[in-house]
Amino acid sequence: MLLYFFITCFSFIFLKSLSLNPLPPWASEVRLLVPFWFCPYPNFNFGSIRNTLLNLTSKMSLKKVALSSCEAKLENPVNDFEEGKMSILDLPELALECILEKLPPEGLCNMGVVCSSLRERCMSDHLWERHMKQKWGKIIGPAAYREWQFHKLSSKHLGVYNKQGRPNGLMKLLSIVWPLPWMKSKDDHGNDNINVVKQKSCLLVDSIMSWFLALETGKFWFPAQVYNRENGHVGFMLSCYDAELSYEPKTDTFQARYPPHGRRAIAIENGIPWDRLRAPPVDTSPHDLHISDCLNDLRPGDHIEIQWRRNKEFPYGWWYGVVGHLESCDGNENYCLCHKSEIVVLEFHQYSRGSRWRCTMINRKNHREEGNEADGFYGGIRKLYMNDHISRWKQLWPTQFLE
Repeated sequence: MLLYFFITCFSFIFLKSLSLNPLPPWASEVRLLVPFWFCPYPNFNFGSIRNTLLNLTSKMSLKKVALSSCEAKLENPVNDFEEGKMSILDLPELALECILEKLPPEGLCNMGVVCSSLRERCMSDHLWERHMKQKWGKIIGPAAYREWQFHKLSSKHLGVYNKQGRPNGLMKLLSIVWPLPWMKSKDDHGNDNINVVKQKSCLLVDSIMSWFLALETGKFWFPAQVYNRENGHVGFMLSCYDAELSYEPKTDTFQARYPPHGRRAIAIENGIPWDRLRAPPVDTSPHDLHISDCLNDLRPGDHIEIQWRRNKEFPYGWWYGVVGHLESCDGNENYCLCHKSEIVVLEFHQYSRGSRWRCTMINRKNHREEGNEADGFYGGIRKLYMNDHISRWKQLWPTQFLE
């Protein structure tokens, strides 16, 4: 027994003398296991205990070498990094930030499961803002952002777990990307702490990363606009209508749900490519009249978009057209005074000459909604200033004139 007491004390003093720093968590396990090396009780499995002790002491030696190498000044940091004596967290802050900024979305997700420090960095909004703008910036507008804000509030109030304790919606996705042990914690009795899970999940829902992943997987429906809806239906050529969209990652296309037109049911279109989508150019509901601010600037040859609807029960769509000349004008630019007239001629060249949809006129000074039940109702007007927007419409030009 005296020998047993001596070995116990000696092992404690020996471990304490290894470093002035606090002992790591595994050191206490070594201290507890050393006395059992020569335990007098015959029922202990000496072989397994000795093997465990040898493994722990070898870890202790490696840890001591790593600590001493970090405290000393490295003469050749490149070679030390190759030998495994440094980690990515030992890099300067700016270098590490540059590496993370170069990673694609899947790279950030993979890097985030390495450790808690990298997890927090990889979830930073400024890293995901760049990916959001690059891939989704052209079709995500203020309306989609408001929809996401509402989605976040709903997720916070309704929670992310159902009554059976299973994850709902976005948390199913995030549980695949981020391991469950990180998202769960234990209370004092060893049970899953659901309250902590909910708090962490709310932080996830608040992040741009969660918005990006929700879009990528098609779990989040967002408002946007579709050119030539319903696969280029003849009644919607060179128009752009509002819809709710969901991404289909397997085909890299979108599904659209169009609002009902009068008695017509909701129309659904699948397989919509990226080049037929855009963010709404103005933050105006499709059922509201857009207040035009360009009427005094309209001149013949200008490219425009104008709201049009079949009747007042329908939502507006945006239709492409150009400003034409008055009948009294011969079109000579040197003598044209059409821009000074109160009447503005709007032409839609996708329709054949003689078609009732080919041309319409509006009043420049007091234009509101104009039209009738036979020809439809014309609403607000937008002047197109950017060549990219004009060329986009021309790319969608029908192969033949419409009647």
